[in-house]
Amino acid sequence: MELSEFDYDLPPERIAQTPMEPRDAARLLVLDRRVGSTAHHLVRDLPELLRPGDLVVANRSRVLPARVLGELRGGGQAELLLLRRLGAGRWEALARPARRLRAGDEVKVNDSLRVTIVAVHPEGLREIAVASDAALMAAGTTPLPPYIREWAGDPERYQTVFAETEGSAAAPTAGLHLTHELLSRLATRGINFATVVLHVGLDTFRPVTEADPREHVIHREWFTVPADTASAVRATHERGGRVVAVGTTVVRTLETWAATGQSEGWTDLYILPGHQFTAVDVLMTNFHLPRSSLLMLVSAFAGRERILAAYAEAIRLGYRFYSFGDAMLIL
Repeated sequence: MELSEFDYDLPPERIAQTPMEPRDAARLLVLDRRVGSTAHHLVRDLPELLRPGDLVVANRSRVLPARVLGELRGGGQAELLLLRRLGAGRWEALARPARRLRAGDEVKVNDSLRVTIVAVHPEGLREIAVASDAALMAAGTTPLPPYIREWAGDPERYQTVFAETEGSAAAPTAGLHLTHELLSRLATRGINFATVVLHVGLDTFRPVTEADPREHVIHREWFTVPADTASAVRATHERGGRVVAVGTTVVRTLETWAATGQSEGWTDLYILPGHQFTAVDVLMTNFHLPRSSLLMLVSAFAGRERILAAYAEAIRLGYRFYSFGDAMLIL
């Protein structure tokens, strides 16, 4: 297996810079992974594309105001991206410029808030300390991926409509397409809905760089599978229904739960081609970056050649890519 096998060329104009309005007006490329056929719909067609008795599972993690800007003691700006809370007043963060943020250094966020670098870790990671978590949250803003350059809309548009449990450094973007009205139409069709939690962390931002993707290491992320969701997944499979994961975070959560029996904890599950899926039958997902662990996950689900062929078709037909872009439904 080579990293170059998961590459493709994307014209810059295909990277969505603004979200689609309304949410469920995004395009939906439907890929049948058994035969490789494709069809073209809108996300709002989802109730007609699924079957009564299916179970749709989404991630209800809420994005933190995780981007914190400040001033370095010797001059210049610093940027901290909060990844996870380690304890009261302690956080793991991705820091820039990393070379100027050493243990003991301070970042002035505002007149009443200072951030102290407690420990230095590889790849720009830092452990930081603050006097007040509430003050840190108040000073932060919603983090957007670096390829979204000038959008300044309502930060709630970068949250799912069911976002509830704070903890993510980025949105579980497939869920951004769902609306309350669409969820109501799913229910009317006899399609059930449940949620899990996976707090999106560093690997959303960290590319795979190893020539052999199997040497890449996934960072741990916290997940929870509520008891009622676990029961719903079991019941769906027992009656012959399908479990539909809304996003790769849901896939990793349910597959971790299925493999370990743990309903809560840390997961570093890294899904590559060859993985045997036991919990998820259908996947709704956005279009992912080249050479990313997420592209490898969807390739494991549907086959690398079929995924890359579908991506090429989407590019040719003008689909919008990445966080604010269109979606795929892999049957």
